[in-house]
Amino acid sequence: MIPGRSLRDRFPEYVETLQDKIVTALEEIDPDAPHFLRDRWERPQGGYGISSVFSTPYSSTPATTILEKAGVNISVIHGSLPPAAVKQMRADHGSLPYDPDSRVNLPFFAAGLSLVIHPRNPHAPTVHANYRYFEVTDPEDESKLLAWWFGGGSDLTPSYLYEDDARHFHATLKGACDAHGAALYNGFKAWCDEYFFIPHRNEARGIGGLFFDDLCDTPHKRLPDAALTDRPWTSETIFAFVRAAGDAFLPSYLPILERRASTPSTDAQRRWQLLRRGRYVEFNLVYDRGTKFGLMTPGARIESILISLPEVARWEYRSEVGSEAESEEGKLLEVLRKPRVWVE
Repeated sequence: MIPGRSLRDRFPEYVETLQDKIVTALEEIDPDAPHFLRDRWERPQGGYGISSVFSTPYSSTPATTILEKAGVNISVIHGSLPPAAVKQMRADHGSLPYDPDSRVNLPFFAAGLSLVIHPRNPHAPTVHANYRYFEVTDPEDESKLLAWWFGGGSDLTPSYLYEDDARHFHATLKGACDAHGAALYNGFKAWCDEYFFIPHRNEARGIGGLFFDDLCDTPHKRLPDAALTDRPWTSETIFAFVRAAGDAFLPSYLPILERRASTPSTDAQRRWQLLRRGRYVEFNLVYDRGTKFGLMTPGARIESILISLPEVARWEYRSEVGSEAESEEGKLLEVLRKPRVWVE
């Protein structure tokens, strides 16, 4: 690290490096598949992004690639937040200054990596991850920070439950957390279980992982009793934690993907996978804060925001699949309705 370099410089460098590592690793496990499309774009209102997208050409004959659709995207943007946006964001970010009588826009900077991977095989789980940094500066002196925070996490969404996979995923994330504070994993695992919940279905989107937001140098509502040694408190120590969490993505997920990608599957299992992907769509379009913020951001790149949606999904009226508690589908639903502790 060069002394004096700001997080506005260093965080984009980190997510670009992480993006390249993840895309390269995914290409290496299926060398005969098409490469990811790497698309750099410029935001007219300020900033840029790199969308790395995997898909196969449409065909009536199913492809045989390990991945069906995937996106590993970064964005580094800046601009102005109007008072209405500041008011809305303040509900989740208490450090953000808000004057109800002000008509002044606040300059902002945001950088992050967001990914979703939808494998083809019903036994290989979908995964999502996101790591981001956000700051707001004084409109009269943009060198003066008014608020800053980190957010992110990673969560696993299987169609079929393999308990060894769940334990491996959570144990890897817990290891990344524990090196930076004893309070982090339990606090952010519980938040993940709550956040990725579909109220109108009364079930979670998946089997959880980590979710955190508004992590800065003030007390955190999800870590109310955290002592100085239980969590990172400074921008540098929080950045170190976020890097550890981001670096844990590949070891948490890639072994699972490699283990399940060639598992024999049936048409009935594919049907169930598509029904579960329908739930994925419902959560992302109805509840996900990141999707909503992205769609409301001036100059938003809609294709990049909606890359999280699966290529194919299914809805059935009063579907009977999963209604038998002892079936493999029923066993997954039980966990989605009653989140489990996967590692101590």
